[in-house]
Order: sequence, then C-alpha cells, then structure tokens
Amino acid sequence: LEFCILSPHFEGLPYAISVFETIQEPNLLIWNTMFRGHALSPDPVSALKLYVCMISLGLLPNSYTFPFLLKSCAKLKASKEGLQIHGHVLKLGYELDLYVHTSLISMYVQNERLEDAHKVFDRSSHRDVVSYTALVTGYASRGYIESARNMFDEIPVKDVVSWNAMISGYVETGNYKEALELFKEMMKTNVRPDESTMVTVISASARSGSIELGRQVHSWIADHGFGSNLKIVNALIDFYSKCGEMETACGLFLGLSYKDVISWNILIGGYTHLNLYKEALLLFQEMLRSGESPNDVTMLSILHACAHLGAIDIGRWIHVYIDKRLKGVTNASSLRTSLIDMYSKCGDIEAAHQVFNSMLHKSLPAWNAMIFGFAMHGRANAAFDIFSRMRKNEIKPDDITFVGLLSACSHAGMLDLGRHIFRSMTHNYKITPKLEHYGCMIDLLGHSGLFKEAEEMISTMTMEPDGVIWCSLLKACKMHGNVELGEKFAQNLFKIEPNNPGSYVLLSNIYATAGRWNEVARIRGLLNDKGMKKVPGCSSIEIDSVVHEFIIGDKFHPRNREIYGMLEEMEVLLQEAGFVPDTSEVLQEMEEEFKEGALRHHSEKLAIAFGLISTKPETKLTIVKNLRVCRNCHEATKLISKIYKREIIARDRTRFHHFRDGVCSCNDYW
Repeated sequence: LEFCILSPHFEGLPYAISVFETIQEPNLLIWNTMFRGHALSPDPVSALKLYVCMISLGLLPNSYTFPFLLKSCAKLKASKEGLQIHGHVLKLGYELDLYVHTSLISMYVQNERLEDAHKVFDRSSHRDVVSYTALVTGYASRGYIESARNMFDEIPVKDVVSWNAMISGYVETGNYKEALELFKEMMKTNVRPDESTMVTVISASARSGSIELGRQVHSWIADHGFGSNLKIVNALIDFYSKCGEMETACGLFLGLSYKDVISWNILIGGYTHLNLYKEALLLFQEMLRSGESPNDVTMLSILHACAHLGAIDIGRWIHVYIDKRLKGVTNASSLRTSLIDMYSKCGDIEAAHQVFNSMLHKSLPAWNAMIFGFAMHGRANAAFDIFSRMRKNEIKPDDITFVGLLSACSHAGMLDLGRHIFRSMTHNYKITPKLEHYGCMIDLLGHSGLFKEAEEMISTMTMEPDGVIWCSLLKACKMHGNVELGEKFAQNLFKIEPNNPGSYVLLSNIYATAGRWNEVARIRGLLNDKGMKKVPGCSSIEIDSVVHEFIIGDKFHPRNREIYGMLEEMEVLLQEAGFVPDTSEVLQEMEEEFKEGALRHHSEKLAIAFGLISTKPETKLTIVKNLRVCRNCHEATKLISKIYKREIIARDRTRFHHFRDGVCSCNDYW
C-alpha cells in the first residue's frame, strides 16, 4: 500500500484505497499506512474520517497512528478535532511517546494554541530538538520574538532546522539585523547551513538593504558549492534587484542553465520595482519566446508595466491569456483589479468598466480601482455612481476610497462636493485624513484661488505638508498670477525637496508669466550652480505592440523625416484653422517667432505626428507624457483632433485628456 501511495507508476492514494477496500481484516500496520497516505494528500480530512471508521470497528490505535492524525489536524487548522485526538492520546497513555509528544506540540503551534503546546512540552522529561523548534516557530510566528529566542537558547544541541526557525522568526518579524547576527553566530558552530538557511539570510540582507553583507553571503555560497542551487540563485537575483544592482542580477540570471518561472518573475519584478518598465516588457517577451509559461505573479508585474507605459496592446493580450489560462488562480481578484487599473491608465476606461462589471465578487481594491479610473479620466459623476453601488452592496469604504473620490472632485473642480466628501469621511465614516486627502482638498482650494482657506487647512493638519501639497499651491499661484504667495510656497518646497529641479522650474514659470525675466535668469542660474537640470518632457505612443518614446526636439527615430514632414503639415493646417500659439509658458525672454518654434517640437506633438503617419485614418491615438501637458499643446491638440477627425487620448502626470472634435474632456480645467 505504501508503494502504491508513493509510486508515480500507480494512481497514488486512490489506487491504495481500492486495494485497502479489498482487505477483509486489515491489521494496524495497514491502517497506519492508509492514515499516512491521507495525511500526505491534499485532503487530510479524509485521515480523520478513516480514523472514525477504525475506532467504530472497535480497533485501538497505537503510537504510530497519532502523529499522522495530528499532522492532519495541523494542516486543517482543526483545533477541536486536535483536542479530541489529544484526549485519546491521554486515555491510551501515549503522551510521553517522543513522536506523539512532538506531533502534539506541532499541532497546537500550527493551530495557534501556544499555551496548550507549552503545557504538553512542560509535562515531558524527554524533549527533543523538534519539540523545542516547534515552539520557537510558534512564538516567532505570533510575534513573541523574545520568548522564541529564550526557547531557542534552551535547546541543548541545535540542528540546522532549529537555527533556521530562529533566523526565519527574526526575518518575519522585521528583525533583520538580529537575523544576520544569528547567522554569523551559526557560522561559528559545526552546523552547516542548508538551502533554507541561505535563502532566508539572503532575504534578510535584501530587506535590510545590507549590500555588503549580501555580497559576503554570495561569496560564501560560491565557495561552498551552492552556486548552482536554483532557489539560492533566485534569492540572490531578488537581493541584487531590490538593492538596485540590476547588472549583477542579470548576470546571475543569464548564468542559470535552467530558469524556472520564479527566476523570470523575480527579474521582471526587479525591473518594475525600479521603474524600468520597458526592460520588464522586453524580458517578458523573451520569456514567452523561451517557452516558459507565465503565471499570475508574472502577469501582475507586467500589467503594472503596461499601465505605466500605456502599452494597451500587450495589456489586451494579457487579458486574453488570463481568461484562457489563469482561471481560478489564487490571485484571480488581484488580476482583475490590475486589469481595471491597466485599462484605466492606458486610456480605455470603458474596457476597465467592462472588466469591473464582469467580476462576480468585487473586492474593495476593485471598487477603489474603478473609482480612481473614472477620477483620472475626469468623470466624477461616474466615480460617484460607483461609490453609490458600493454602498448599496454594503462594502465599507476605506481611506483609499476617499482619496479616489476627492481626486475625482479635484479633477472636475467640484469644490463644494469635495468639502462635503471630506466632512463625511471624518464624521460619518470616522476615517482620519491622511496627507493624500489633504492634498486633494488643498489642490481644489488652490485651483479655486482660495489660498487663505488652503493655508488654514494646512494649519489644522496633524502632520507636516509634503512636497506634493506645496507643489499644487505653487501651480495654483501660477494660474492666478500670485507671485508673492508663489515665492512663499516655493521656499517651503525648497526646504522639503532642495534637490528637485521641478520646484525651481515652477517658480521660474511664475516669474516668466509675470514677465520678470531677471528673476527667471536668477532661478536658471541657481539650477546651474546646483548642477540640476529640468526633467525633459517625454511622450510615448504604442503602435503594433511597440512603445515609441520621444523627447522635445527628438530626431533619432528611424522615421524622423516622415515625422517632421507630418509636423510641418500639422502646423500649416493649424495656422489655416486660425490657431495662435500660446507662448506664455516659454521661459526664455525671446522674440515671439522663436518661442513658437520652441513649442512646435514638444514631445507630445512628435508622438501625435508619428501616430498620424503610422495608423489608418480615424484610428484613435493614445499618448502618455511624463509631465503636465502645456497650455499651447493642449489647445493645438484640440484642433488637431478636429482637423484629422481623430480621437486623441493624452495621459499626463496627473490626469487624462480626451480630445475629440476640437473639444477636451477636461473642459480646460487641469
């Protein structure tokens, strides 16, 4: 029977059951073999059912029976049944049996009944390292790390499992320094670390950011023959990725003779963690070419990359793959939520809504993602419709929900509704405002020119305002031409983000709008003195599943001549349509015709020109820009959408603009 259970040449447990049922009077050895098979199966409850069957026949278990039953109770978290079996153990006098005793402790630990586990431990005079280790694991998993360490220190002769349990306990409770110190202590003993030790220590090095210790561990691994162990190398790739050393991580990855899906996922995740989204997509495509099948973890990383880049073609392919291959996975709800986020950020809010509506069981993150999606597209009413549905379904909103709702108000300029939502959040839902909530409200107030009320709100905050808040007020000062307040807010921003060139550029914008060119020159001089450069505008567009990126005045694209030819055509047609360039945001003091030339080659115009020459007439174009779209390009794109009869969707750093028939969905409020 044991051979049938374990042999790959048979059907495993089902075949063993069929053989067992033919035995008229099975002895206790056969019963125990079946208990073992059921305990090892994905459905260990069958071991308990079989035990009930055995004792109903008047048969008594022995000391070999109980470890399998207790293991089943541990796997099932069946505390009640575990107590009943413990009663049988006591009745039959097996509690002092070493294996039964250890199994009882493990069962209670895994059922989070530490007091019961310790009582069993204290009643025995024969305590093995397994019993000690079980309690170490139990205390550590509950966060009682000092109790775990005290128990660990009591172990007379520690084996590798007990060292691993304590090191892992430190890592799981965030005590990375202690974990690494304990590993150093272990290295002074005769106990040789195993695969589990090394993976845990590498994880501790990654989480603590201890690059030097991680390198020492890497060196030890290479010297002691672990360099070809896949799990350990995967852990090293993860370590170097999290520490930002992608070149070393890639070297380890390429050196693997065999790569599993975890290897690919770790490196893809490393790229997305460092905002290297294009590299993540390229690696994903290489993964597909290699024949490795992506799983749900892969897709979560890649959907995030697609969302950032606006790579909707790849996102749609992933959507189809998920529907065909990944139904019923553990992360099914997270995948659907990521699809909502991806479609929203790639400009197809209707597709996001369809995914949302197709979900039978909507998690809170899914509701929040849909609210945020409508908010960033400027569809505040739709966002509040989702919130109404959420309340009807008795889903309790959280602080993230209200960030989405306040963001919707901010993008739509709904000041009164924003005030109402902010009050409702604190009074009705008892949610304490965070920086993000204050940020949305202060942005609304600043946009409305209510600077005094904005400053009053800042004075009531229990935390210090961050750069985002001061930045939004600085933008509002530019909009309302308030130089004095702009200078005041800029000083606060400089204190928080002294090395952020964007802060200086914002103040320079205010001076330029006011025509104070001496001050503009002074700010530009400060930037030069500090060695800081303005972040260049970058726009991207996806054509046939390839993301093309452009910066201002870009002339490196293979179709450069065609792009600039289309750009000239666009300018001619814009002039014929009566378009007058808005040069108010060009920072240099120069002649108007030169200012117009500077505006003509902005990155979003290059991306639009490339889209026009690369797609069929009436094809929708989706542009992604890393900065806020300037007023001149905004006005020009409205007219371009009308001239070329194209819907143009543009995502800047804060929101979406849907241009159609000469009109923008933002109603010129951004």
